[in-house]
Amino acid sequence: MPLAFESKSHGTVAFGFFNIHVDMLLLDDLFFFAEPFCKAVIDVSRMNPEGKASASFDGWRIPDRRGIGNLHGAIAGTDLSGFIGETYRRFPFPERREDFKQRPHAEANRGFAEKAIGRFGKPEQVLIARNPASGEVSIAEFVFDLPGFEALIDYVDRGGYPRWKDDARPGYVSEMVSAVKRKPWAVGQRRETGNR
Repeated sequence: MPLAFESKSHGTVAFGFFNIHVDMLLLDDLFFFAEPFCKAVIDVSRMNPEGKASASFDGWRIPDRRGIGNLHGAIAGTDLSGFIGETYRRFPFPERREDFKQRPHAEANRGFAEKAIGRFGKPEQVLIARNPASGEVSIAEFVFDLPGFEALIDYVDRGGYPRWKDDARPGYVSEMVSAVKRKPWAVGQRRETGNR
């Protein structure tokens, strides 16, 4: 489930997985698959840590809130409108609470997700950019300070809420966490040096 995160540009924003069978993240009205997001973070982490760096990946924007749908209504099965509702129509919330775990191989359902979001959203290139001078990372127009960005990375690493099934994260998530920990601007390094 998406959680609330603090941004510098938009105040509190929702970010996260919204269905355990789909490997897609939402950031407010922006949607993108977890794998290209992680690969873009890896690309940025490998660029010169002293200067600005950026990478882009495919996403979709759903500007009309009705097109996004109602997450709580979709989970309950009472409101299956919009893209989120369409997703829950195909992949309902599990009957047993213990089955509520993010699936590490949900990329198998990308074909469905791409087709469904195509009916509600518009394709958009999403830019992730790092600015060491200001200590900021932006994802599209959403700007985060380093602790805020770290919180997003930690969320993906955990598999959000409810966490990865059997604690088995996809390889691209482990690779992203490994890559960002090797750079001074990134997750882990600031914690290890005590510069938080």
